[in-house]
Amino acid sequence: MQTFEILTPVLPESVADATVVAWHKKAGDMVQRDEVLVEIETDKVVLEVPAIESGVLEQIVEPVGATVVSKQLLGVINASATAQPQEVETITTRIETESNNDMGPAVRRLLAEHDLSRNDIEGSGVNGRLTREDIEQHIAHQAPQTVEEVSVVEEMVFNADRSETRVPMTRLRKRIAERLLEVKSNTAMLTTFNEVDMLPIQTLRKKYGEKFEKQHGVRLGFMSFYVKAVVEALKRYPAINASIDGDDVVYHNYFDISIAVSTPRGLVTPVIRDCDKKSMAEIEKEIKAYAIKGQEGKLTVEDLTGGNFTITNGGVFGSLMSTPIINPPQSAILGMHAIKDRPIALNGEVVIRPMMYLALSYDHRLIDGKESVGFLVTIKELLEDPTRILLAV
Repeated sequence: MQTFEILTPVLPESVADATVVAWHKKAGDMVQRDEVLVEIETDKVVLEVPAIESGVLEQIVEPVGATVVSKQLLGVINASATAQPQEVETITTRIETESNNDMGPAVRRLLAEHDLSRNDIEGSGVNGRLTREDIEQHIAHQAPQTVEEVSVVEEMVFNADRSETRVPMTRLRKRIAERLLEVKSNTAMLTTFNEVDMLPIQTLRKKYGEKFEKQHGVRLGFMSFYVKAVVEALKRYPAINASIDGDDVVYHNYFDISIAVSTPRGLVTPVIRDCDKKSMAEIEKEIKAYAIKGQEGKLTVEDLTGGNFTITNGGVFGSLMSTPIINPPQSAILGMHAIKDRPIALNGEVVIRPMMYLALSYDHRLIDGKESVGFLVTIKELLEDPTRILLAV
């Protein structure tokens, strides 16, 4: 008999352990080489573990919910066996069987609260459907009840339709929560605001957008303008491109910008590296690729590692103004918002212009108010006159 071990991939140094979140096969199922068998979740990404050989999944060592480390045994494949039907009923099988369309959520909840099985009670509804009254009668005949117990059952039945669902928090969501609390506790975070007239960029996109897309195969969005403006402003204010490490300040001589991307699992910040050396088309292509990978759950640990400064664009969700929270160990984050037509005073006249609020949150331990305001004003000036981005003036 030839067997092969299914092992946890080697986790990055910054990731201590991971959680088994899904098995795509059951013990006894036939598997094919390179077929994804199990998914494990770290606090950054979900990793897929494929079969290293064809055969039968002989054993699942670590079930869903187990915490595993690098190179830990997850299961065993028997390469010389053939699939056999499984007769052992697992807890998961029982839950799936008892969660069929024969029962509504209120009925399932009552069964779970009283540790009852669907097979323990005969249903009196149409086609043998189980009802709440069937469960209540079964409970009543099990043992005598005190007045207090009867009151509890009545209250429970009265609120049976007000159900709740409790699910464990994902590792990514727990890590996000930890980092947010860490920032609040360990940084002197302040936020400064400004606004920018987006008409010049809108005019550029309208004039060259079609030609840009035809030539480069990607739409000319707003983010490439934001990234280029941020890079130029970071060159002028190096403290904002720095970070605190113990009692030292680390100044970065490169420009790796984290871009906040919304995924089904939560908000993540993949990194566009060496933005000062990339064209706007290259930046737009990387952002698009990250957005697709995020939606498909294909972002890697390398994609999310590093970054000296973060840009988050809540405007795509309609946010008019917000206070972004710093992405540690970075020292600042720029929040972009929805572009709205508003009346402003221009050359002594009231005109309607597409305006957007900017918000810069920064760590006051490293960045002074003068630097933060100057940085934000620089971005405003560059966006309102985008030719300056190309000329670096």
